Amino acid sequence: MAETDNQVSSEGSSRGLAKFQEGLVVSDKMDKSVVVKVTTHKMHPKYKKFVLSSQKYVAHDEANACGEGDEVRIVECRPLSKTKRWRVQNVLKKAV
Repeated sequence: MAETDNQVSSEGSSRGLAKFQEGLVVSDKMDKSVVVKVTTHKMHPKYKKFVLSSQKYVAHDEANACGEGDEVRIVECRPLSKTKRWRVQNVLKKAV
């Protein structure tokens, strides 16, 4: 009984949850890579209005399954190249 408790606690403490983002694929011209644009709403500190801000991430797409306009979920991973630190977890919605 005590051994199973130790195993569970050691697994939970070794790694945390991976960060993920959801965004729109804006470029799929590279081999096994896509550019994903993630848009967020942030409140302006002085004017208290919501402002759209976006950021582009280069993500690894092993199967070349993503196309332009697809909505995807990307998760953080180890550095795969100079700019790739994310990989595509799944396609949420295919483009028409």
